Amino acid sequence: MNQNYKTAIQASIEAGKAIMQIYEKDFTVDYKEDASPLTEADQAANAVIMEHLLTTGIPVISEENKQLPYSERKDWSSCWIVDPLDGTKEFIKKNGEFTVNIALVTNGVPQFGVIYVPAVKTVYYGDIASQNSYRVVLDSHDVTIEDVLANAEAIRPAASETAMRVVGSRSHMSADTQEFVDSLKETTDKEIEIVSKGSSLKFCLVAEGNADVYPRFAPTMEWDTAAGQAICNAVGVSVIDNGTKKDMVYNKENLLNPYFLVSHA
Repeated sequence: MNQNYKTAIQASIEAGKAIMQIYEKDFTVDYKEDASPLTEADQAANAVIMEHLLTTGIPVISEENKQLPYSERKDWSSCWIVDPLDGTKEFIKKNGEFTVNIALVTNGVPQFGVIYVPAVKTVYYGDIASQNSYRVVLDSHDVTIEDVLANAEAIRPAASETAMRVVGSRSHMSADTQEFVDSLKETTDKEIEIVSKGSSLKFCLVAEGNADVYPRFAPTMEWDTAAGQAICNAVGVSVIDNGTKKDMVYNKENLLNPYFLVSHA
């Protein structure tokens, strides 16, 4: 495996360990200018990840870093896109459904992604070049990258014969999403089943065959989705911009994502 990818996986696990040390005690919650929550775990995880990724010499876009102007970013051929703690609301609720997201993007296209779920010590990663994505359940946060790779199991999307499984957010189902779900009822004979998950785990559900479609008709940022898109794309699951009807792209001038649809149909 590419050394940079190994570095990203190691960074995600060590960031997850730092997150869990805070999760298991009392922690304070602050709020950013846009009213989104911020905890010391977000910042601790970011510090761990930055320490690792700086060794690669590839620039980083992280939710917890000050964003550089597009005039500087537009000349980057590759960059890391990072969410040190995706699902801060889930973290605060202590329901375990939060993740560490790290993706490598080249010319706007995700090449590799890792999503670590620290509460259940589970790593998902996907490599576009090899057209494979994997899931690994760890015994501890203190593992070598060799242990991770040796225990990885390939994942693949799979359709249910009886149900159309639609991923919905635990925290917010928009009117547009509800409209999409209603339209599905007119185009399929299968029973519509809503599968709820927090954070970027929603991408993993489709990639590993536990859901069929994930409509996201509500705001997200690039760091929420880049790693999930890599994991999905590597196994033939598309992540389509609802406006252009083309693959979602990254390191845009505006880091806000369009509405999108994840599916393997």
